[in-house]
Amino acid sequence: MRVSISNDNGILIKYRNMRIALDPCKAIDTDLVFVSHAHIDHVHPQKDDTRVLASEETTLLAKERGIDIRRTKQELEGFELIDSGHILGSRSLLIDGKILYTGDLAMRPRAFLNKGKSMKCDTLIIESTYGKNSFRFPPLAKLLDEVNRLISDLFSRGIPVVLMGYPLGKAQILSYLFSSWDPIYVHGSVQRMNDAYSKLGIELRDFISYQEAVEKDLLKRRPWILISPMWSGRTNFVKGLKKKYNAVTIAFSGWSMESSYKYAMSFDYAFPLSDHCDFDELIKFVEDCEPKKVYTVHGFSSELASYLRRLGYDATPLLSSQKSLDESM
Repeated sequence: MRVSISNDNGILIKYRNMRIALDPCKAIDTDLVFVSHAHIDHVHPQKDDTRVLASEETTLLAKERGIDIRRTKQELEGFELIDSGHILGSRSLLIDGKILYTGDLAMRPRAFLNKGKSMKCDTLIIESTYGKNSFRFPPLAKLLDEVNRLISDLFSRGIPVVLMGYPLGKAQILSYLFSSWDPIYVHGSVQRMNDAYSKLGIELRDFISYQEAVEKDLLKRRPWILISPMWSGRTNFVKGLKKKYNAVTIAFSGWSMESSYKYAMSFDYAFPLSDHCDFDELIKFVEDCEPKKVYTVHGFSSELASYLRRLGYDATPLLSSQKSLDESM
């Protein structure tokens, strides 16, 4: 049996007389669309007659963000949704027990999230955001110890702290991991996603919003923590917090493994808490899946494919706008 895989408007698979679009960038004329999770670069309005495969959490979180992905199914014969560990509701997709598409993937538990699951497959399409061997993240316990020690030092000097992460996913992890500090305020965009997580059964503290803290003049009583979206330290919002309250910014991203990241983004501190696999975890995931063929996509796809070939795998980077790669199954 022949399968065709291309990378143009997301990943498009032609298999068993079906056209299956994986995380398309825009509406597409196809038999089935799979949405792996609710980050804004993965969810888009689809045509009214398009069947969409996504988890219940992804559907609800997308709606909270103003995107109604209609005709959503959580189950479909021949297709299995598998926890990918990236954010709440994120899923990998196993097609006919043979083709595994990871979507965004995390293989270490964090707060209320379990690690993603590997599955044996013939063909593996794996994200390679951090598919370069310089990206090796420290254990979560070590990172938390360092950050809590830093916050303790700043608090002892009356200095407020701004914890920064993406408003969906990372900010909820931060809300959970650092909830023992007080007081904590949250930006409005973070509060909306925290409320959505609570509706989906994830227990998070009910923090005071940043807007309410401003209106009640609570920020003048320092120190405090604000959980904020990931914004450059050069934005007016962050510059205002630093100028008025002498606040210190702490960002959380896997990209902080690059020494230039903190300075390029004008953060005071940056820590590699990521919702993706690091390099070693990507390699281990491939080993566990035992695929005959590997396609790497996004990020350092060429670097990861090259390393996998040295390990003996048939690995190919699936580059953007690459029209078609055919293989027999």
